[in-house]
Amino acid sequence: MADDDDDWDRRFVELLQELRVMQTGIQILFAYLLTLPFSNRFGETTEGQKVLYVLTLSAAAMATAFLIAPVSFHRLTKPAVDKRRVVVVAARMAQAGLSMLLLSVGGAVYLVMDVVLDNTWARIISALLAVVYIGLWYVVPLASRLSGKRAAQET
Repeated sequence: MADDDDDWDRRFVELLQELRVMQTGIQILFAYLLTLPFSNRFGETTEGQKVLYVLTLSAAAMATAFLIAPVSFHRLTKPAVDKRRVVVVAARMAQAGLSMLLLSVGGAVYLVMDVVLDNTWARIISALLAVVYIGLWYVVPLASRLSGKRAAQET
């Protein structure tokens, strides 16, 4: 039982380290998005750009909530909930936060590209970046996980 507890403690510490990296990024993006309407050029944005801004800001707010939630969950359930459950729930919150972070980064990039360039280039560049993010954040890790399982089964 002690080894199992140690394993779940290690997993939670690793998750907290990952959350620290994500939290810094989303906090910077969220702060930037919160100040954007107060800039002089924001009044020049189209209605579509304003809708995109609101959706992007909302995604950043959701990412912030999901990425900070594991800390609160751990603090409020620490004495009553087993470590495994805390890690599983916190990992799900982190994954949801990562998804919202992907949407907020994508929305922010698209919005800036749309203002700086034009809609066509904004779509192309944002789509390419989305492919890179999805590839690095989801496809590569899942492919590695699957190949690791196959390798384990072969031995």
